[in-house]
Amino acid sequence: MIRRYWNINLDEMLEAGVHLGHGTRKWNPRMAPYISEKRKGIHIINLTKTARFLSEACDLVFDAASRGKQFLIVGTKNGAADLVARAAIGARCHYVNKKWLGGILTNWSNTETRLQKFRDLRMEQKTGRLNRLPKGDAARLKRKLSHLQTYLGGIKYMTGLPDIVIIVDQQKEYTALRECITLGIPTICLIDTNCDPDLADLPIPANDDTIASIRLILNKLVFAICEGRSSYIGNP
Repeated sequence: MIRRYWNINLDEMLEAGVHLGHGTRKWNPRMAPYISEKRKGIHIINLTKTARFLSEACDLVFDAASRGKQFLIVGTKNGAADLVARAAIGARCHYVNKKWLGGILTNWSNTETRLQKFRDLRMEQKTGRLNRLPKGDAARLKRKLSHLQTYLGGIKYMTGLPDIVIIVDQQKEYTALRECITLGIPTICLIDTNCDPDLADLPIPANDDTIASIRLILNKLVFAICEGRSSYIGNP
């Protein structure tokens, strides 16, 4: 895999607060190699290591995208949902930005059934068939459609398991992470100072609580994905 330059700037990361970890009492000792110091009761993440791992992640997703691989971005925490959706849509990735429904990946046959039902209901709504049903039936199906849109709308075009999963908050998305581990799907995880870096295939030490930090990391990753997709289109 050829290494590329992704314009990862330490000052930019400082401004976004990527270096700000959790309080020193709320940490995982396995994060020690990624922490540079303690300051005013919080751990400070070593941004030099963040830059190195983020660059490696960008190389990885560029290479995968250039070979037509599929990505799933998972981030359901309050405040980050819209950011995750925008980043994923911009890079033509699948995403889950609401509650992770257990078994989305490990029970893929059931997920496929639900996605087909979702597509059928969307078609019925588009053609106006729902409005021709009795009011009670139409209301019930519209509620079902709304539920599926909320929780599965970001993966409605997913036809198989993803090749790489990007996880914004390792602790909050632990169920999704365990499903990836079970299935052997490679993961790229933002890991704050309370996380376990050993659970991710490629950890990116970073503040996973502030929008600015999440946005910066996601923007770098999706830019690399878009660049890789352009390479794939140009050289099928």
